[in-house]
Amino acid sequence: MKKFLFIFSTIFITQAALADQPKDWQLGFQNPASDGMRDIVNFHNNLLLPIIIAISVFVLFLMLYACVRFRASANPNPSKRTHNVTVEILWTLIPCLILIVMAVPSFKILYKQDTIPKADLTIKAIGYQWYWGYEYPDENIIFDSYMIEKKDLKANQPRLLAVDNEVVVPVNKVVKVLITANDVLHAWALPSFGVKRDAVPGRINETWFKAEKEGTYYGQCSELCGIKHAFMPITVKVVSEEDYQEWLSEARVKFAKEEIENDKLKLASK
Repeated sequence: MKKFLFIFSTIFITQAALADQPKDWQLGFQNPASDGMRDIVNFHNNLLLPIIIAISVFVLFLMLYACVRFRASANPNPSKRTHNVTVEILWTLIPCLILIVMAVPSFKILYKQDTIPKADLTIKAIGYQWYWGYEYPDENIIFDSYMIEKKDLKANQPRLLAVDNEVVVPVNKVVKVLITANDVLHAWALPSFGVKRDAVPGRINETWFKAEKEGTYYGQCSELCGIKHAFMPITVKVVSEEDYQEWLSEARVKFAKEEIENDKLKLASK
C-alpha cells in the first residue's frame, strides 16, 4: 500500500520527486538546472502532454463509440460504404496541423541548443571503453574520470553515478563542451542541463550549457558502447567562481599535461 501511494504521488506530483539525479520510481524529467532544459520541460508539459492526452481520449472515444454503435446486434446488415471524402480530408489535415503546432516551438528549442554563445569556459570530453576523459584546453588540464565501485562509495555518493574525478565548472557561466570518442560511439548526456551529444571517433561534436545553480549533477553514457556501457557515468560539479578558481589552481598542478610536466623537469635540471 505504501509503495502504491508513493507511485501515485510520483505521477501526479512529479516536481516533489525530482532532483539532480534519478530517484526510485521517478516519472518525468529531473529538475532543470539550465535555461535550455527549462525550455524542454515547458515544451513537454505545456504542449506535448495536452496533445497526447487529447488524442488518446479522442481515439478511446472513437473505439468505444464504434464498439457500441456498430456492434453486430445493432447492425444485422452491415454498411458496404468504403469511402468518405470528408473524413479522409479531416484525418489528413488535422494531423498535419498538429505537427505544425508541435514543430514551430520545437525548431526554436533546437536552434537555441545548436547556437553556442560566446563561451566562458571550454571543456573537451573523450569517450573511452569504458570511462570518460576530460581536458581543459585553455588551462593545460587533463584527467580521466572513472566510476567509483560500490565498495568504495561514501555516504553521499550515488551508486553507478559517482566518479573519482568530477568535472568542475563555475555557476552562471557559458560552458562549451567538445565531444569525441577514442574507440566506439558514446554519448555525453546530462539530463538536468538538457544536454545530449554523440561522441564519434574522428569527429568533434559541440554542445553547451549554463548552469544556474550550484550542486552536483549526474549523467551517463547514452549510446550502447559495449559490456560496460552502464558503468561510465558523468558527474559535473557546479561551484561558485571563488571555489572554481581555487579548484583550478590545484588542478593545474594535479592534472597538468605530461608534456608540461616534462618541460618543467627539463628546466629544473638545467
